[in-house]
Amino acid sequence: MSILPNCPECNSEYAYEDGGLLVCPECAHEWSLETENSEDQKIIKDSNGNVLKDGDSVSVIKDLKVKGTSLVVKIGTKVKNIRLIDGDHNIDCKMDGFGAMKLKSEFVKKI
Repeated sequence: MSILPNCPECNSEYAYEDGGLLVCPECAHEWSLETENSEDQKIIKDSNGNVLKDGDSVSVIKDLKVKGTSLVVKIGTKVKNIRLIDGDHNIDCKMDGFGAMKLKSEFVKKI
């Protein structure tokens, strides 16, 4: 017998499976295991509110100074194949002319 998680609403231990859903008999809350697992992942959005995914292409929306150098990433610079990471700078990418760099999602828009 598999061990099912407690109800996320009332923390009841009597949840049961009904098709693809889990159901709580005490509060009648229904949920799926896929939703429960995806809640652990943080959703990262661009400056316009579009959800970003690994492999997306984005464009820089304002000039950004590169710390420690005199270089500036110009507005409109396109970045392909981004990778989402945890932290303050939540986009990891490679830019032509700059190399590997981390960006904040608030300064890009999805193409």
